[in-house]
Amino acid sequence: MIPFTVVTGAAAPLNRANIDTDQIIPKQFLKRIERTGFGEFLFYDWRFQEDGKTPRPEFILNNETYKDAKILVAGKNFGCGSSREHAPWALADFGFRAIIAPSFADIFFNNCFQNGMLPIVLPEETVEKLLNYVEQHAGSPITIDLPQQTVTAEGLPPVHFEVDSFRKRCLLEGLDDIGLTLQNEGAIAKFEASRPNWLKHTALSN
Repeated sequence: MIPFTVVTGAAAPLNRANIDTDQIIPKQFLKRIERTGFGEFLFYDWRFQEDGKTPRPEFILNNETYKDAKILVAGKNFGCGSSREHAPWALADFGFRAIIAPSFADIFFNNCFQNGMLPIVLPEETVEKLLNYVEQHAGSPITIDLPQQTVTAEGLPPVHFEVDSFRKRCLLEGLDDIGLTLQNEGAIAKFEASRPNWLKHTALSN
C-alpha cells in the first residue's frame, strides 16, 4: 500500500449528498477479481450517456481541470448503500487519495483506510466553504498533511481534522492488514517452527 503523508493536488467538487456505492461503481463492473482497472468505470452512469461511451459534459469529472484531481469534496453520507469494497478501489484507481465530506457510511469509511485512501470528516459548514472554494478556484491545489492533520489552501485558514491514531499510523507507513501481520513475521515463523510436524504449517513470504 502506498504511504500517505502529505498530498497536494486539485480537488474535485461533487456537491451531492448520499452518494451510494452503486453510483460510485455500478454492479455490472464487479466481475473483475483484481483490485485494479475499476477507475474507468467510476461514476459510470453519471460520467457517460446512455450509449456508455459519450461523456456527459456537465459532470464534474469530465471537466479537463479535474482529470488529475487527488482529492474529492462531497456531501454528507458518502459511500452509503451496499458494502462493496470495489467503491474505494474505483476511487483510488481513478487517482483519488482523499475524500472530504461531512459524514461517511461506516463500511465505506473503514474500507478507505484498508486501501490507502484518507476519508476526512469535517463539519458541514466547513465542507460547504471548501466546496465553494474549489468551485471558484478550479484546479487550485489543496494540501492534506496527515502528520499535522490539516487541510490547507491558499487564501483559506488551515482546517484541522481528526483521525484515529492507529489508522493514521497505518496510512503513514503504508500498512494494510497483511502488512501489519508481516511485521510479526519473525514471531510467526518461530511459532510455526515449534509446532509438531503433524500439524499444518503456514509459510509466510513477502
